[in-house]
Amino acid sequence: MIPLKTIEELIDKHSALEKELSSEEIDKKLFAEKSKEYSDINEIIDVAKKHISFEKDKQELEKILNDQTSDNELKKMAETELADLNLQYEIDEKKLKLFLLPKDEADKKNAIIEIRAGTGGLEASLFASDLFKMYEKVSHKKKWTLELISISRSDAGGLKEVIASIKGRNIYSTLKYESGVHRVQRVPDTETQGRVHTSAATVAVLPEAEEVDLKINDSDLRIDVFRAGGPGGQSVNTTDSAVRITHIPTGLSVSQQDEKSQHKNKAKGMKILRARLYELERSRIEQERSKDRKTKIGTGDRSERIRTYNFPQGRVTDHRINLTLHKLDEFLEGEVFDEMIESLTLQAQEESLSNLK
Repeated sequence: MIPLKTIEELIDKHSALEKELSSEEIDKKLFAEKSKEYSDINEIIDVAKKHISFEKDKQELEKILNDQTSDNELKKMAETELADLNLQYEIDEKKLKLFLLPKDEADKKNAIIEIRAGTGGLEASLFASDLFKMYEKVSHKKKWTLELISISRSDAGGLKEVIASIKGRNIYSTLKYESGVHRVQRVPDTETQGRVHTSAATVAVLPEAEEVDLKINDSDLRIDVFRAGGPGGQSVNTTDSAVRITHIPTGLSVSQQDEKSQHKNKAKGMKILRARLYELERSRIEQERSKDRKTKIGTGDRSERIRTYNFPQGRVTDHRINLTLHKLDEFLEGEVFDEMIESLTLQAQEESLSNLK
């Protein structure tokens, strides 16, 4: 049960922000931040006020039920109202608990998605390509902007690796549960005897970090330039436009050669490096916070097998929540993607709530 004091403080905070925002004396630098905080609380304020009046409303209904002079019709109405009130109390308390959960500031950020072919040779690269097409379709349906950062193709027409940024509303909160190993079971085009093969691809979703989120000292970077190379080692550029950026303290390294301009390659490389460093620090803080509790759903372990796409049976199964959708084709088209994400988000919220108890 949420302490009444906590809810009262939330209501008082809402009132204080309302007065502050309507005052001409508010610091303009803080206006956007305060407005955002007020808007967030505004979404839950009616629920909070109802929750506060619950005990009073409950006592009034119980008084009717215990009153010997009350007629049966009135008692029946009070009994129904009390049952509805108790049910609404449970619903509202869950909403309040979810609102009061510690916020992940990264949830509202754009994301960088990295997809790499894993075990399975050329078939794995074809699967990596299928996954990328799926995220492209999801982005299109949601009117997100997907921008390629780098891409490396395989001989079979698949993808060895692809990195892209996705911009829009609450991108990271939607895609963060996609990080991990995605496994495919299907008959490859090259298989003459119809045997089902298992291949895999890894997906990493990182919140896109701004310069204000992470300060990177120039002295901590080593930047090497070299000539970009194409398939078979052939030169695709006659200048040293390719860039390798190494963050010396962590050893993280990013190479970028897709652009003909060294400046553009460096900018793209820094975007990837900043996201990886930001996620590294977030992971470190999260591990410290959750030393004593284990959650079923992870958002960063790239070695964790999270999902299987079984083509012969037309199903996709998420192993973290034991959810199977017999709509594989629709899923890869981005049609029922939200159904999976909503189930994952709900399960993660339930875990967070149980950790509050």
